[in-house]
Amino acid sequence: MLCSLLGSEEAAHDSMVYSYRHGFSGFAAKLTEYEAEQISELPEVVHVVLDQFYQLTTTRTWDYLGLSPKHPKNLLYETNMGNQVIAGVIDSGIWPESESLNDKGMGSIPSRWKGGCESGQMFNPSTHCNRKLIGAKFFIDGFIASNGDLNTTENPEYVSPKDFDGHGTHVATTIAGSFVPNVTYLGFAGGIIRGGAPLAHIAMYKACWHVTAIGTATCSSADMLKAIDEAIKDGVDVISISIAFSVPLFPEIDIRDGIAVGAFHAVARGIPVVCAGGNAGPAAQTIVNTAPWILTVAATTLDRSFPTPITLGNNITILGQELYVGSGLGFTPLVYPESPFSGDCEKLSANPNRTMAGKVVLCFTTKTDPSAVISAGKAVSEAGGLGVIVARNPGHLLVPCVDFACAAIDYELGTDILFYIRSTKTLVGPPVATKVATFSSRGPNSITPAILKPDISAPGVNILAATSLNDSLGAGGFVLKSGTSMATPVVSGIVALLRALHPNWSPAAIRSAIVTTAWKTDPSGEPIFADGSNRKLADPFDYGGGLVNPEKATDPGLVYDMGTSDYIHYMCSVGYKDPSISLVVGKATICPHPNPSVLDLNLPSITIPDLSGEVTITRTVTNVGPRNSVYKVVIDPPSGVHMDVNPKTLVFNPKTERVSFTVRVSTSHKVNTGFYFGSLTWTDSVHNVAIPVSVRTQILPRYYDEN
Repeated sequence: MLCSLLGSEEAAHDSMVYSYRHGFSGFAAKLTEYEAEQISELPEVVHVVLDQFYQLTTTRTWDYLGLSPKHPKNLLYETNMGNQVIAGVIDSGIWPESESLNDKGMGSIPSRWKGGCESGQMFNPSTHCNRKLIGAKFFIDGFIASNGDLNTTENPEYVSPKDFDGHGTHVATTIAGSFVPNVTYLGFAGGIIRGGAPLAHIAMYKACWHVTAIGTATCSSADMLKAIDEAIKDGVDVISISIAFSVPLFPEIDIRDGIAVGAFHAVARGIPVVCAGGNAGPAAQTIVNTAPWILTVAATTLDRSFPTPITLGNNITILGQELYVGSGLGFTPLVYPESPFSGDCEKLSANPNRTMAGKVVLCFTTKTDPSAVISAGKAVSEAGGLGVIVARNPGHLLVPCVDFACAAIDYELGTDILFYIRSTKTLVGPPVATKVATFSSRGPNSITPAILKPDISAPGVNILAATSLNDSLGAGGFVLKSGTSMATPVVSGIVALLRALHPNWSPAAIRSAIVTTAWKTDPSGEPIFADGSNRKLADPFDYGGGLVNPEKATDPGLVYDMGTSDYIHYMCSVGYKDPSISLVVGKATICPHPNPSVLDLNLPSITIPDLSGEVTITRTVTNVGPRNSVYKVVIDPPSGVHMDVNPKTLVFNPKTERVSFTVRVSTSHKVNTGFYFGSLTWTDSVHNVAIPVSVRTQILPRYYDEN
């Protein structure tokens, strides 16, 4: 095809970037706009699109989730810690010298493994790969085709599977890092560090490249597709992708969304794909990686904090948070730069040195990322100050303060301290509780609101794992990172263990088990809140089914299962055309008439974004528990919504493993509403198979008042 277009085999060879063979039929090539237009007119070509770029979305975790190696009877031991499972990671590469990649106690490499390690800059497969790191490949041709050659002198990187910035190493070792004892990080005792499936094997597919100009890594859609294609061929058991576009999103069947298209083919071959939900929260409709065949993850905090005590002159002590490991300052003058000076953390450097020298400075910022602490600390330090207290919106992204005293607090405590500076006031610090992180992207789904996203939440704040030695925030090869990038490998590690325990479960069955058994409170029974400009109780648009509960997911009782045909029906139900669906599926596909309802997709959730009167939807559950079981329904309807379930009892026996039921949903609201939330649970007194229900009444067409 390219020879015909370009006139010679040599030109065609120079133009070709990738050929996709294992997931679907296609190729990537360097073409002019005119050439792309010419080739798109050939009858055998379905679609031609421009390459796109993704961004990375960037301990105590496993004990918190109940996967402690101290307990002899849990998922960790039932699966021999993930032995023989292969976790595929698509990210920024791997730091092979990390202690977390040691292969002590590892089993043999599975005979079914078809992958391997590729050599490249600072990466030698014979010394860097072992029984832990069994695969390491890199994909840069798409990046080069769009950006030109990567100049590693001006733009430090390794043209190899080796990780420059540490993101991929952190993700991979969170999933399956080996046991590393006696770890300390900046003076904090970390104890034993490990991944969720510490005896699982790791295969890294580097498709993201560090770009100094933007300060992070970027990932070509062409490279991403090829990485997924290779992972399918190599035989991984789960694919973890901590990478995302931002809204507005491409349709799930658009080849420019390489993750969605590639993930479809992986899932069609029985490989679960776990993806980050994005870091654009707390705004609504910012959730990404929304395709229904993807397991999409939100981020929560842990029950751990890094308290920095602040004692005021009235002997009241409050707790801020920051990674300050220096010695205490003792009582020191405390100041807030009042007008005409600036108390804005980003503008402290404009104040005269005399306003801050020898003092601890209080400042306020609207930012929740670490940059405010860094800039304020630098300004106060250069002015001869002794420390800084940063008041900000509730957030949990910490930055190390090694030689300079610093602490972060919320606006409420910051205002209290300001009042103390001006007068005297009693202060009380809030307790540490589990919350959906401020940055975690929220639903509803901006492409198809009837598909609940995120699916699940997991700890993604201040996760300690291995990193590259180039990581400026790392210490001793380890670092704390936050993001849905960090929550995603937590779920991927759990999926790896579930694959070992239930090798015949489909990706949809695994997703269902995780969603229907999730905690709606934190493990201690306290409610889960969602951080944002207004803190509130978390709902399904914040955390999907809830906080992942690994132990319960091993035995869910019932699952809402799906296969490729269900996903094809989904594409038909939302109006995608036959040729576009055929491109994704890889074979000619014709939608049924009439099209199925998107509300009937057999998800472990019910989301109705436009209920105007009454609707009846169908779900089917498969028994994966005791063969003779009886389940009864428990309904907690959303406010103002009536739900009628039939039948109200489900009976399973050796001849009946799958049973369908209908849910008739009606509204008593007389006006348009926002979303209200409830749940539907099937229980046999041992298992509680709960799915979230989200309903919005839309009696009249929606309109927006620009005033």
